[in-house]
Amino acid sequence: MRVLLLGADGFIGRRVADRLLAEDGLQVTVLGRGDSADIRFDLAAGSPGALARFLDAVAPQVVINCAGATYGTSRALIRANTLAVATVCEAIRRSREPARLVHVGSAAEYGPAQPGGPIPESAEPRPVGPYGVSKLAGTELVLSSGLDALVLRVFDVVGPGSPTASLFGRLAEGLRRALEQDEDQVRMPDLSGYRDFVDVRDVARAIQAAAVSAATGVINIGSGHAVRAREAAHLLVRASGFEGTIGEDARQVVLPAQQALAEGARAIEARQAPEPVQWRQADVRTARDRLGWRTQVPLEESLGDVWLETACRV
Repeated sequence: MRVLLLGADGFIGRRVADRLLAEDGLQVTVLGRGDSADIRFDLAAGSPGALARFLDAVAPQVVINCAGATYGTSRALIRANTLAVATVCEAIRRSREPARLVHVGSAAEYGPAQPGGPIPESAEPRPVGPYGVSKLAGTELVLSSGLDALVLRVFDVVGPGSPTASLFGRLAEGLRRALEQDEDQVRMPDLSGYRDFVDVRDVARAIQAAAVSAATGVINIGSGHAVRAREAAHLLVRASGFEGTIGEDARQVVLPAQQALAEGARAIEARQAPEPVQWRQADVRTARDRLGWRTQVPLEESLGDVWLETACRV
């Protein structure tokens, strides 16, 4: 099977690339802006016609779109998460043999949810910030494209490679600094919200399963469990051996990993923070039924790997 992967340099995309490249019988081509890409192309600036010519040259059977932006101005988010998706959809339509499209969406598209229960794919999306709005617009473009297409609404991704500006990437760096400098406190944003944490390696497996499936529409990808961010943070603290305290600043907002890149915490904090969402839990029955997928990596193991990677970083 010939696969064209978009966004292989990102947190999720790197894991997807690793998994696909290790699979026998898959011919993987990477398209992106980085030097490591097989095809250099800017989805937010390039034309559908130019991208269609690349598609005709590669002739992929599946296009996997992990590309996008997670912070910036509203205009930048729209360009990366909406306009770029429109370019991808139009290019696939124009190509000689239109490929199947697997697009990575975000749980931020749902917005606030009723505490205590899982969010089904049928829930009415009500995003509250520019990131969620731009991701929802991209999803709607995919669903209305007429293509053989599937959107995976990924919940709060954790695991090795977590961006340093994400919740656990930031906490791991803070713990490392505290241990090195013999500090007794690490400051964090408000940790009172509940999130559905899913390991990035499980997400990569879900994307691979989606690529070879016949499923269309929207499918949630999460653990199916809501965990208070504070409790999850203490799993990471325990893995680190830190014996001090974690101080919380209620004025800050906990950002899911998919809403943070490794550009640094100051870049995240410089943008307007979205309205906090206190409850996020995925209804994962559709993923089990249509993809044969369920999580394999426990949260404690995932966070232990975050710490191991951080502690070993030179």
